[in-house]
Amino acid sequence: MRAMVLERPAPVEEGPLRLRDVPTRAPERDELRVRVRVCGLCHTDLHTVEGDLTLPVLPIVPGHQIVGTVDALGEGVAAFAPGDRVGIPWLHATDGTCAYCRRGAENLCDAARFTGYDVDGGYAEYAVVGAAFAYPIPEVFDDEHAAPLLCAGVIGYRSLQLSAARPGERLGLYGFGASAHLVLQMARHLGCEVYVFTRGAAHRQLATALGAAWVGGVEDAPPGSLDAAIVFAPAGALVPAALRATRKGATVALAGITMSPIPEMDYALLHQERVLRSVANSTRDDVRALLRLAAEVPLRTEVRSYALADANGALQDLKRSRIEGAGVLRVS
Repeated sequence: MRAMVLERPAPVEEGPLRLRDVPTRAPERDELRVRVRVCGLCHTDLHTVEGDLTLPVLPIVPGHQIVGTVDALGEGVAAFAPGDRVGIPWLHATDGTCAYCRRGAENLCDAARFTGYDVDGGYAEYAVVGAAFAYPIPEVFDDEHAAPLLCAGVIGYRSLQLSAARPGERLGLYGFGASAHLVLQMARHLGCEVYVFTRGAAHRQLATALGAAWVGGVEDAPPGSLDAAIVFAPAGALVPAALRATRKGATVALAGITMSPIPEMDYALLHQERVLRSVANSTRDDVRALLRLAAEVPLRTEVRSYALADANGALQDLKRSRIEGAGVLRVS
């Protein structure tokens, strides 16, 4: 099969992903093989390719927002049939036995394995996954518009839940990319008033078109204290800014997997029972809940498509914030 393979991390400007012919693996017991149609782009892919994350295995095929059709079944798989359309997200497997798994926090599993990081992902014509970690895709979405739901949507959903934003409250979103543009729609569906903090003119226009109550820059004071906030941009300097904009008792959730250092700040910003918390991965229940909600709203995913062979250029656009909404690779 054809795959974009990372043999050695490097800046995306150097084109570290190489188009290769690699063996197509057969599914083992309880696994299924998916013929990949599309795979979404994620900042985690960028961090993987550029070596910002310590990689457990090389070479590796990145990509963890995979939409495709079941191509082959391993022994024991009864929940899917050949031809079924499924999605494969970031969480590839858990041990099911550690303390985190036993208390329903499998996203923190000590032995978790991740798609496109521990095992080959979706920048390839085929991907293999355990049947317990694959999900039917709602018919209301075509392939390209479904892909961003599997990470941008799921992490956004978890971030929204952990922000504790309630109907009628003001929610601030810092940064406005693939995940934030979906959270805005979820929050409005919930009944929140959404304030978006972003620099890019195109991002501001999209936020306004999707129903943001207010759009401005980080340096701008919103028209009222925030009841909750989510920081999507990986910039530590946004953390004190978000805390400064919130009311007493508010929660600021940090949605990124990496972030530049958070600057020293006055304790008064955190005082009065404000909560600052990170968001890590997602559970299978998060994926199921997000896909149900996405179909119910229905979420409008803004996408920009690229050919598989153009993955390096697509990641450069992602790095430079040149993609409105989400980027998606067309594979087959």
